[in-house]
Formats: sequence, C-alpha cells, structure tokens
Amino acid sequence: MTNNPNTHRVWFITGTSQGFGRELVRAALQRGDSVIATSRNPQAVGAAFSAAEDRLLTASMDLRDPAQISSIVERGIAKFGRIDILVNNAGYGVTGAVEEASDAEIANVYETNVFGLLRVTRAVLPHMRKQRKGHIVNLSSIGGLTGMPGWGIYNSTKFAVEGISEALAAELAPLGIGVTIVEPGPFRTDFLGGSLVKAANKMPDYEATAGKTRASAAERNQKQQGNPALAADAIVQAVTSPKPPLHLILGKFAYDRMSQKLDDFRREMETWRALGLGTDFKS
Repeated sequence: MTNNPNTHRVWFITGTSQGFGRELVRAALQRGDSVIATSRNPQAVGAAFSAAEDRLLTASMDLRDPAQISSIVERGIAKFGRIDILVNNAGYGVTGAVEEASDAEIANVYETNVFGLLRVTRAVLPHMRKQRKGHIVNLSSIGGLTGMPGWGIYNSTKFAVEGISEALAAELAPLGIGVTIVEPGPFRTDFLGGSLVKAANKMPDYEATAGKTRASAAERNQKQQGNPALAADAIVQAVTSPKPPLHLILGKFAYDRMSQKLDDFRREMETWRALGLGTDFKS
C-alpha cells in the first residue's frame, strides 16, 4: 500500500504486546500508516509485523521513566518526522473491595494507568503543539463511566483518565489537537488473565460483592463478547474520521450499562432537584 501524504499518519501506541494495543498496530499498519510501538516485549511485536518493518519502530518503555519516554518520542520523530496520533493504551486491572486494596497495590495501578499516561502525553504534546495538529486517544473503560463492586480502585484510575481527557480536549481544541476517550466493555483480551491483579487481602464481609467479582474473573476470561480486532478497527476509523468523537463506547455491554446509568442519574437528579437547587444564595 502506498502512503498518501494527505492520509498517511504516524501513530505512537503504548502497551502493544497484546490485546487492543497489538490489534491497533495491525490496523494502523494495514492502513498504510507508520507506528511507534512500545511494549514489554518489543521483539515479539517486531516479529509479528516484520512485513511492515520499514513503517514500524518498536521499543521497550518504562512508564515510570520520563527521560526514557522522551528519548523514545524523539527517536520516533527522528525516524518518521512527526507523531500524528498518540494512543495511551498501556494499563492493567486490579480487583478487590476498596477496603481490601493495599497502599502498594493502589499506587502501582495508578503509576501505570494514570501517571504513566500523563508522562507520555506530556512528552508528545510539545511536538503536537508545534505542528498545530494531532490527536490523543486515551483508553478508558466502561469502568471509567460507572463504578462496579470489586473494581473500585481500577474504576478510580479510569475515572481519572476521563477527567484528564475531557479537560485536555477543551485545552487543546484551539491548538488543532483532538482527544478521544475509548470506553470498552468486556473484550476478549488478556485483561482478566495476566493483566489482572487481585488484592492480596480478602475480607469475608465482601464475599457477596467484591468476592463475586474476584471469583468470576477466571471463569469469564476469554469468553467476553467483544472482539479486540473489530474494536481496533473501530478506533482507527473513528479517530481518522473528519470529526472524531470525544467519547467512543465499544460493545453492547458498555452501551447498556452506560444507558442505565444515564437513566438512573437523571431520575435521581429530578428526585432531589428542589433540595439541590435550594443551596444557592438568594439574590
């Protein structure tokens, strides 16, 4: 496939060893684009897409290391000339009741899901601001829109991604840079397998809530309804469209869950409307 300079894009994608990240590399390369792919196993990523090695730069990147992140960003720009689309995909889940999670377990998931995302974004943004164009794609979750028992800590990281992303969208729009937040439901990735950490502490009082979430994770692994390849194709289609969305909900589960939350939210707002509106100063 030849590269049309008007449609050819350079992607920077984190977490490309498996799941959404790997499928996004595939989808972008199939499109004829170039990809800077970071992962824990860059050799495997390179081998999987060796046919497009002239359009692929793979690198191992520690999301805790700002200097290394900046170095890889510079390497990518040196090779391809620019970065058009940043995809913050790297992340993992932690399950257990909020009270069960330890400080270390909470800090570790925030380090990847939130602080890592911020470090990569801050490293890429100066280049996008200079070129006055670009797009940032942040992988959130339906768990970033609605909380569920057993997922409280993970929910909180994705709620943070939602807030960061919505603010970024407003800040960057005048500079020609867009933002899309992707909110998938359950997809057949490794999220419930090797990408999931269970809180070490278990309390009997939470067996009926968070305990059920823990127990069902292994049973649901690789049985999820969502197809990661189709999700990647949808993400690429959305963010390369003339007017990319701010929110992109993927899968029936996520649509149904969010629709129910919106209905419940509106109903609760109206129930307590008079009390809530009565708290302003009376002019």
